[in-house]
Amino acid sequence: MSEEMKNQEATQDELDQFVSLKKGDTVKGTIVKLEDNQAYVSIGYKYDGVIPIRELSSLHVDSASDAVEVGQEVEARVLSIDDEKEKLVLSKRAIDSENAWDQLQKHFEDQDVFEVVVGDVVKGGLVADVGVRGFIPASMVERHFVEDFSDYKGRTLRVKVKEIDRENNKVILSQKDVLEQEFEANKATVMAGLQEGQVIEGTVQRLTQFGAFVDVGGVDGLVHVSELAWTHVEKPSDVLSEGDKVSVKVLKVDPEKGKISLSMKAVQPGPWETASEKFNSSDIVTGVVKRLVDFGAFVEIAPGVEGLVHISQISHKHIGTPHEVLKEGQEVQVKILDMNPSEQRVSLSIKETEEAPAQPQKSERPSRNNAPREEINNPNVSLNNQGMSTTLGELFGDKLSKFK
Repeated sequence: MSEEMKNQEATQDELDQFVSLKKGDTVKGTIVKLEDNQAYVSIGYKYDGVIPIRELSSLHVDSASDAVEVGQEVEARVLSIDDEKEKLVLSKRAIDSENAWDQLQKHFEDQDVFEVVVGDVVKGGLVADVGVRGFIPASMVERHFVEDFSDYKGRTLRVKVKEIDRENNKVILSQKDVLEQEFEANKATVMAGLQEGQVIEGTVQRLTQFGAFVDVGGVDGLVHVSELAWTHVEKPSDVLSEGDKVSVKVLKVDPEKGKISLSMKAVQPGPWETASEKFNSSDIVTGVVKRLVDFGAFVEIAPGVEGLVHISQISHKHIGTPHEVLKEGQEVQVKILDMNPSEQRVSLSIKETEEAPAQPQKSERPSRNNAPREEINNPNVSLNNQGMSTTLGELFGDKLSKFK
């Protein structure tokens, strides 16, 4: 066959293709040129096809370059063809949509994870082109609350299909479900590796009125406000800030409830341990009255170290209750009588820091003659002098007469 005949056959094949191209056909081609509102596609036809910007993506795009690039292979649907005007209008969106529904249905049934690129930030969430318009509600983007999504456009997210409704052209995606699943898997691993009594490093994530949540390897454990320090803490924000690096001791791990209890004060020297090095018996120190009870007063001599001043050691004078001379919050000088850090007990005295008052001089005992006569009104007993002498005379008169 001559070269001329071959060329004639090729030309006839092309003509057959031209004639067979009709509305609704699916064609493949390459992007050869971009304008703001359309893209030109070479499909091997006698002239290039045009994809209007609205047919490039299931999402709104400002420019054709936001959806495709020169040299990109695309599959499109013939929307209209006019050879006289050499106008061939194609739709990439139509083919993408058809292919997408089957794939999205499979993703939904398998609940597998796939990636999407955020195409736009809209009221209530994000949208992504997944062949159709995929919507990610704000509550399904992250595990934590996000106030501003303005910088999410263009980000790649890992999502699952949360809900699909082909009839209503509705696809709901969720990244939060992916993150939650990964978090729970990591949490189980971390908790399995924790042991009670273990000391680990962590980062303060959140502060609440009742404590601080500390990240210990991707999992949050709670340091209750009572475990923040040996001293009393009114609120966690008084002693901590989010982002602080801290050492904590594992108090309890509860895999069933997914809870980890931690302590910061358990890794710090206890107040009694410090007190044993700081104080000795007979020392006189300044303290603050913390509590008053019937039998004495509890005085704090160092943060977390309270000692008892027994009621007998409060004052040199007799008092009925400690409230007579002391009040809570009062600063006092105390003497350490006995220090027992192992039992966390210390005996204190206030009166031994004060000089005893001078005792009043004792007066001479009054003589018997000067003693006031006491009368007893009893008719059966007579103890006065007259009564006594008469009775003796009567009893011993005959014997006494011999000595006269």
